[in-house]
Amino acid sequence: MISNPSMQIADKQPASNHAVIVLASGLSQRLGQPKQLLYKDGEPLIRYMTKLAVTTNPQGVFVVIPDDHPAITHAIADLMLQHPASQILVNKIPQTGMAHSLSLGIAAIMDTSSAIDRVLIMGVDQILLDARHLMKLLAGKTSVVASGYHNWPHADEAGVSDILKKDIIGLPLVIDNELLKKWQPALIGDKGLRHLIRSLPPSQINTVTNAQLSYDIDTPAQLAYAQQKGWLDKQPYLYQSNINP
Repeated sequence: MISNPSMQIADKQPASNHAVIVLASGLSQRLGQPKQLLYKDGEPLIRYMTKLAVTTNPQGVFVVIPDDHPAITHAIADLMLQHPASQILVNKIPQTGMAHSLSLGIAAIMDTSSAIDRVLIMGVDQILLDARHLMKLLAGKTSVVASGYHNWPHADEAGVSDILKKDIIGLPLVIDNELLKKWQPALIGDKGLRHLIRSLPPSQINTVTNAQLSYDIDTPAQLAYAQQKGWLDKQPYLYQSNINP
């Protein structure tokens, strides 16, 4: 049973024809520690977000992680076993950017099922993301249903504050699987989906606004701010997986 209220909204939703790609292969160089292993509500952030993806009742969840990080694998291994159509995908060149991680996820979906019509793509560091927002994205009918929010200042630019700047249309988002497959060859290096989405006519894009998505974790100052607000745990917990070593 999922005890967190933010994850309960989708519990009774029927299984749908979508899959989820969780992009979690970032190296967190500015943060200085793996953001996947920060803690929220007593569990690693990558596990928290993977469980959030599962609440949408997808056909499969594909979590892309960096190579040579056994602690990240361990944090979600039992969840993957509970959902046989799901996979952990290892990005051996995470330093090249998000595009390769996304391409790995698309290839895995293509290999797994031909019944997938839509793909939900999400990261792991939008720490105030909840199931309600994901279900709003999935309820959209356009080719792309993206999240709308602002970008909060990085500590090295303007300090940590509640002053937000720069409109963002980005993750998490839902996209038609056929369109995603068509775009896969263009996903190279740091060239992700944003420029491709911008090439679509406005009639094919819808935006679900959620100001809470502004808060992601890239720097130590942002982490300290999130912990001060109670959005992330201040002290790490000794997480125990159900998988025997």
